[in-house]
Amino acid sequence: MIYHRCDGCGVRLPSDGQGHFIVNVEAFAAAGRLEITEHDSQRDYAAEIRRLIAAAARMSADEIEDGVFRKWRFDLCAECHRRFLRDPLARARP
Repeated sequence: MIYHRCDGCGVRLPSDGQGHFIVNVEAFAAAGRLEITEHDSQRDYAAEIRRLIAAAARMSADEIEDGVFRKWRFDLCAECHRRFLRDPLARARP
């Protein structure tokens, strides 16, 4: 049998699903406005790609991923779920 614990407080969650909430959070880079200009047609894209590849080679896979997309899943008890709904960014920490 699979058991879940609340990711907020650690309490064991009921196996019948009562009082068990799942919260999915996604963070991804916002896309800027796409506008092609005269300057774009004169850029050295090969040099820019080489620069980006060199920068990525100095980064870990997690660092690269964090700059583009990250997803989390949290299992919460009813109390932690209520707390999350009141303050999703946990700004009012005790």
